[in-house]
Amino acid sequence: MSKGKKVTQGLTITREQDASEWFTQIIQKAELIEYSPVSGCYILRPRSFFIWEEIKNFLDKKFKEDGVKNAYFPLFIPESLLQKESSHVEGFAPEVAWVEHGGNTKLKERLAVRPTSETIMYDAYGKWVRSYKDLPIRLNQWCNVVRWEFKHCTPFLRSREFLWQEGHTAFAEQKDAMNETHTILKFYEQTFKELLAIPVLAGRKSEKEKFAGADYTLSLESFFPNGKAIQGCTSHHLGQNFSRKKAFNISFTNNEGKKEHVWQNSWGFSTRTIGVVIMMHSDDKGLVLPPKIAQEQVVIIPILFDKTKTQVMKEVDAIEEKLAKNHRVHVDDRDKYSPGWKFNEWETKGTPLRIEIGPRDLEKGEVVITRRDTNNKKAVKIKDIEVEVAKQLDAMHDNLYKKANKHLKESVVEVTTLAEAKKEINKEKKMVFAPWCALPECEEHFKEETGGAKSLNAPFKQPKMKADQKCFVCKEKAQKYFYLGKSY
Repeated sequence: MSKGKKVTQGLTITREQDASEWFTQIIQKAELIEYSPVSGCYILRPRSFFIWEEIKNFLDKKFKEDGVKNAYFPLFIPESLLQKESSHVEGFAPEVAWVEHGGNTKLKERLAVRPTSETIMYDAYGKWVRSYKDLPIRLNQWCNVVRWEFKHCTPFLRSREFLWQEGHTAFAEQKDAMNETHTILKFYEQTFKELLAIPVLAGRKSEKEKFAGADYTLSLESFFPNGKAIQGCTSHHLGQNFSRKKAFNISFTNNEGKKEHVWQNSWGFSTRTIGVVIMMHSDDKGLVLPPKIAQEQVVIIPILFDKTKTQVMKEVDAIEEKLAKNHRVHVDDRDKYSPGWKFNEWETKGTPLRIEIGPRDLEKGEVVITRRDTNNKKAVKIKDIEVEVAKQLDAMHDNLYKKANKHLKESVVEVTTLAEAKKEINKEKKMVFAPWCALPECEEHFKEETGGAKSLNAPFKQPKMKADQKCFVCKEKAQKYFYLGKSY
């Protein structure tokens, strides 16, 4: 679909016919995205920004309950500051956008547009930390970042500017820092399950795939029906890789009067997850949204005729008042559109529940409820409407999670050879679970042999491995079982 082209109601293509066009039509027709004049940068319309606000509210509460505080650091980072951590910069160098002029004046030093905030935040931490009494520092910021991707940009999934939260923490003890990486990952996992109805694979990234400058990286991975995985979020243990640098020197005097360097973490969750929701739950009728993140959880569509309009709308108003106490409700009483047109529009937008009520329903003391995920209709007594709506919204969330979890389990195939892996990944569109040496050179060979597949993560709970178990690629000694596959 060309940018700026006027869209018609409903999807004109299926996921199976063209997954890319299917996704593009959903995000436009469900009013989630508008294209901007800058390639790779997108306008988040109110419907998608609402989803992000719900994610933000959910996570922010968990962070604060755990003792994390919010702050804000500048968007622009001096080049000299960014260059102070070589391994970190190397990982981001191709993606950094630079400001070289202020108005018509050339700047004395280039400014990086924030790709991530380690360097500018840790420069401040080095000034703030003197004693063990100043620790821990546990700060988070909700902000935008810019990564000038040269790969194919896809709204939500891969864009040049996106919104996220980035947490940056410093501890006196390594064990406290390491414990936090798992605590945060658990918060992220709860967000996926409880809010977004998405199952994930939790584990540790390979050395090749870990964050530049980290000791290790933990992640949550998901897997789409199109045969591709996606990294949902990350939690990094940075060790003392930043604090020991002369540039930052984040050190403190311990309770014995000795100098030590802090142990650090960083962790993030972004608007990419909106794309994960779309790809995971939507169907060929349009967007399907889990109830907890839908801008309208319930839409009421009155069937209106001149003679009975007053009576029907009186009941609609009463139902709306009841439901609005606990749910987000919208009444679509536009008179220029037919009920069928409205049904299709709200289906495309992914609204979880639709309630229809006309004069015949009114005579029976009923409404008709349709659930977006199943499209099943059910007649419900008006007196039971509050209980039934709550019940159906909960049931929809559970059904979406159950369906996605079934897909995830059926998408994982255990293999012991490279030939098996290539067949499952490239022909069957699966991900594989395999015993692996986890060496960077082996991963590079695997990527070449499979046409771009890579490691996703190694689950924390590992299957028992035979003492002589060989790597499925290079036949050296296997170290861990990993999930591997094609990924965004």
